[in-house]
Amino acid sequence: MSKRKSPTIVRKKPVKVKVTRIASGLVPRDPPYSVHPGVAMVQRWIAEMKVKTGRTLDEWVKHIKQAGPETEKDCREWLKAQYELGTNTAWWIAEKAFGNPLGMADETPEKYLASAPKYVEQMYAGPRQGLRELHDRIIELGRSLGDDIKICPCKTIVPLYRRHVFAEIKPATQTRIDLGFALQDEPFTTRLLDTGGLAKKNRITHKVAITKLSDIDLQVRRWLKQAYELDG
Repeated sequence: MSKRKSPTIVRKKPVKVKVTRIASGLVPRDPPYSVHPGVAMVQRWIAEMKVKTGRTLDEWVKHIKQAGPETEKDCREWLKAQYELGTNTAWWIAEKAFGNPLGMADETPEKYLASAPKYVEQMYAGPRQGLRELHDRIIELGRSLGDDIKICPCKTIVPLYRRHVFAEIKPATQTRIDLGFALQDEPFTTRLLDTGGLAKKNRITHKVAITKLSDIDLQVRRWLKQAYELDG
């Protein structure tokens, strides 16, 4: 009787994931970002423009180039006076016609997601490079709060969203990040400072200075979690 051969076991090689080491451990390199809510707003605005103003954006730009004033400033006033457009609409259309997009120039989800990592790299380039480790640590803590967290970089700040923005990372100087929170009526302290948001009815009402990793302590974690839960 011949001996039965044991089946050959093929072991798959483990898939290697590129990672970068930060203070608390390992996290994926170049973490994915979410599309900024402002992009969706602009897309909706463009889609509704024909109904609300009588022309599409492309038609407005073509009309301005053919019949409008020669300067962007005069064009804004012309659009408001001649066509009774609102101030924001007139400014936005005029800026498009004169090739000067708004602060968030990436108006499609694809363009925004391509630009988001560049915003962060530029934010921490040069003298602010030393703040990047602090930034990455805060992002890691933000993501640990829940699967519904959205990280949406802009050119000068990185907001964290749940339903609304509940925290904001801002490199304020070459040596300091201001970490802002939407904490409503939480009392201010010598450390948890007033941003002026309550008086201005802005979402971000409180902030704390982050200059070193030890500043991201249990108290800061509690404030971050509190802001997240308030936006639930």
